[in-house]
Amino acid sequence: MSTTYKLDTSTSRANPTPQPLKRLTVPAIQRRKFEGKTEEPLVMLTAYTARTAQLLDTHCDMLLVGDSLGQVIYGLPSTLPVTLDMMCNHGAAVVRGSYHSLVIVDMPFGSYEKSPEQAFESASRIMAETGCAAVKLEGGQSMASTISFLSQRGIPVMAHIGLTPQAVNALGGYAARGRSQEEHEKILADAKAVADAGAFAMVAEGVLEPIAISVTKSVDVPVIGIGASPQCDGQVLVTEDMLGMFDRTARFVKRYYNISENIEQAVTKYAEEVRSRSFPGPDQLYQPKK
Repeated sequence: MSTTYKLDTSTSRANPTPQPLKRLTVPAIQRRKFEGKTEEPLVMLTAYTARTAQLLDTHCDMLLVGDSLGQVIYGLPSTLPVTLDMMCNHGAAVVRGSYHSLVIVDMPFGSYEKSPEQAFESASRIMAETGCAAVKLEGGQSMASTISFLSQRGIPVMAHIGLTPQAVNALGGYAARGRSQEEHEKILADAKAVADAGAFAMVAEGVLEPIAISVTKSVDVPVIGIGASPQCDGQVLVTEDMLGMFDRTARFVKRYYNISENIEQAVTKYAEEVRSRSFPGPDQLYQPKK
């Protein structure tokens, strides 16, 4: 038995409760790709809070605490200002709110690029403070030595190639990658480099579909696509994007719901009832006992 935190949805409080050790593991995710093929694609979504994690957990193989929380939660213009403190706080919340999915936490910009030793210090802090199973970092060949360093020291790493948001200034924007032959070859080389270095899986973001297919076929580890191809070994989206929380989203996002419209309708009715003094009503009030 392992002790985890089960969220009491009636009170929104997390209480320690014994739970069987059911959580998916890194080796289990790796085994889903056998002899170059993944029969059932892996499902991954982002999560930043305990309650969101609880709602997503039974449906996902992996939950990613992405540095996209910079824009989604904090309203920042990019992922660059995100800090280790932010990632640790939200990562711990997601672990507390889940028991099945493998939880992966992004390493924020500036926390790993300097050296493998810096990366180990940051990654070990994330894992110790959150209880997550793995970290994710951006970069291909340039990060291979760091991935190897971490992997050899017991820290599972998910790589991230193609469109890498932390390098948005160097890339010149968020356009799809791989339109030139040079870029095409670089993405393939990056994929092979991080796989050879020991990454247990990788995200391929914003790449032309033929490249995504080539990457998926060229490496033995699962390739999770976002704006890539349905032929990848799995898919990931930002949960708030696929639920329709924002008016504008990337081309590769499919909206499965329009939650922002429902929220606006609910808040509109609440405001009307407050102003008309019809809320709170008898069911929401405490009266003296007779």
